[in-house]
Amino acid sequence: MSKTIRRAALGGIATLGFAALLAGCASAPAETDSTDSAEGSIVPCMVSDSGGFDDKSFNQAGFEGLNDAAKKLGVEANTVESNAETDFAPNISSLVDQGCTLVVSVGFALSAATLEAAEANPDVEFALLDDAADADFDGKPDFENTKPIVFDTASAAFLAGYAAADYSKSGIVAAWGGMNFPTVTIFMDGFAQGVKYYNEEKSKDVKVLGYDLANPDAATFTGGFEANDVAKTTAQNFIDQGADVLLPVGGPIYQSAAVAIQESGKDISLVGVDSDLYESDPEYKDLYLTSILKGIKSATEAVVTDAAAGSFSNEAYVGTLENDGVGMAPFHDFESKVNASLQGEIDDIKAKIVSGDITVTSYLSE
Repeated sequence: MSKTIRRAALGGIATLGFAALLAGCASAPAETDSTDSAEGSIVPCMVSDSGGFDDKSFNQAGFEGLNDAAKKLGVEANTVESNAETDFAPNISSLVDQGCTLVVSVGFALSAATLEAAEANPDVEFALLDDAADADFDGKPDFENTKPIVFDTASAAFLAGYAAADYSKSGIVAAWGGMNFPTVTIFMDGFAQGVKYYNEEKSKDVKVLGYDLANPDAATFTGGFEANDVAKTTAQNFIDQGADVLLPVGGPIYQSAAVAIQESGKDISLVGVDSDLYESDPEYKDLYLTSILKGIKSATEAVVTDAAAGSFSNEAYVGTLENDGVGMAPFHDFESKVNASLQGEIDDIKAKIVSGDITVTSYLSE
């Protein structure tokens, strides 16, 4: 059985072998101002997940990173959007056929198609956002021409969970996802750990709906990454149960949650994911308590720049709190609404996570 066939059979994302991957991972790829080797030699390209490049989240951040790098390098970027899973492989093949020298795939759902293309085109470089590119689970990417870009978002979500628990007036918060993939549940898991830590530190009993640390298999999912009636109804169900801080994980499904909040007329806030939604989607900025950040834009830009300079490698980029590859956005308009001591507590917890005094577990750390 080929690696790519095994990859597809195992559900589209490698979740094992990460201890070895993390042990040998790179920090953020070094950026360079030199464009001498880029001009005329690199053709950077990108394939979106089904959310599209205007999702104001994961796809859009990657798209912006690609185009920022292309602009600095003085080259033309080529992009193609996917509307469904069946588009992934044809879209990647079309970019290879158009002469792309670096193809960035946005999201773990594209893993199988990307690895298949990498195996068939060893002279083309590929980068996979949010996937280990490790179909045989040996702790390293399967191919020399495939670079994983992954993010240990559990630690950043831990901070947001603590903040949500502190801000909640009802003592009930909620976290749910689009689909049951580790790169989705890692947010929910870290968030719930942050709430648990808050309860232990403050002798409180803030409850988390939608995700149970003791029974993660029972987590709530909308079944996809689209802003639709199912995503809205899911949010409404948690609102009806009294949750006043919501964490919807999965591209634009937060937009459905925002509409549900507005229609409820209740004082409910959102925690965003991937990008600082206050900046990327200001339409709902009055709802955002904070956002859990992935450095998707900066990581993509750096990987493209490194490839242009001839320093592409399959060594994994892993975003952490320590290298600023993940983080928590400011409170923005909520700064005057949260407790005065909260930001200081968050800063202290972050320092303790980085130092190892506080342990945040996830499928990456395990």
